[in-house]
Amino acid sequence: MTHANDSLMPVLFVPHGGGPLPLLNDAKHQELGAFLSSIAAKIPTPKAIVLITAHWEEAQVTLSSHPHPGMLFDYYGFPPEAYTLSYPAPGEPALAERIARLLKANGIAVKLDNQRAFDHGTFVPLKLMYPQANIPVVQMSLVQHLDPSAHIAIGEALSPLREQGVLMVGSGMSFHNMRAFFSSDPQVLPRSQAFDGWLTQVLTSEVKHAKSQLIDWQSAPEARFSHPREEHLLPLHVCFGAASTHSPQARQAFSGMLFNSAISGYLWQ
Repeated sequence: MTHANDSLMPVLFVPHGGGPLPLLNDAKHQELGAFLSSIAAKIPTPKAIVLITAHWEEAQVTLSSHPHPGMLFDYYGFPPEAYTLSYPAPGEPALAERIARLLKANGIAVKLDNQRAFDHGTFVPLKLMYPQANIPVVQMSLVQHLDPSAHIAIGEALSPLREQGVLMVGSGMSFHNMRAFFSSDPQVLPRSQAFDGWLTQVLTSEVKHAKSQLIDWQSAPEARFSHPREEHLLPLHVCFGAASTHSPQARQAFSGMLFNSAISGYLWQ
């Protein structure tokens, strides 16, 4: 790995897959697992990580502030080993407080939670990205109203963290339709590709109105088919907000297939 210096840290949006399956050698997750396992070597080593997880929603932005977060196995129906996984990365209460100050300075309501454990949106990708678990992690919630503009604004408020060696990671899915994942309908793949293509074009092209398009994402091709509920998309909006000032264009860091659907990951550098 290279090490963080005075340059801006990148911002990363990753698909985290289905529950704990990327950690259980699931055949359908091999492609995604290989990406998650390789991405850390391609970016500077962060001093700390802020992870925006699709699996935590609160009435206001909430930050984990326990110095040693536990594990939250927020899934069911998996083999016993899925409930013995560990990711003993430390928390960083001082960073959580610093983030809270940034958000408050931008008029964004925020609170700290000194009990919240790492959910699978956090520990699954990070266990593959940084298996040594030696980088402090602050976990961040979404806001329950799921307003895309508000989540971009949250990211914009956090953009100074890039200058401080902090890696911001949005953990969700670029396509998240549970019924479609397990459907035999041959239209699932082309419909997912339509949304994936739109999203990739908006994020990676010189699109002058990328922000307004992401705010109005429901007008995209197959938008509501791809996200019947948008909690797995909105970590990307936070990432976009954090990156857009200095790195307006992302690159498609991952393009793959999962459950017969097109999924992508994005990196802003």
